[in-house]
Amino acid sequence: MKNLGGADRAIRLVLGIALAAAAFVAEPLATGWPHWATLAVSAVLVLTALVAVCPAYLPFGIRTCSARRAS
Repeated sequence: MKNLGGADRAIRLVLGIALAAAAFVAEPLATGWPHWATLAVSAVLVLTALVAVCPAYLPFGIRTCSARRAS
């Protein structure tokens, strides 16, 4: 049951990797709770990109992929 298309997955993956890098490089995000919050958000973005399912899309029936539902 995938609900993420290729473009959505690519954007999430790039943003997740960029946020993870920023968590270690950017001064305001390098320590304390902002560091861990940024890593958590980046982990969610990368994980949803890899499994092609966004739990936040499910209640609203949003699908960005072209896969058809089984009837």
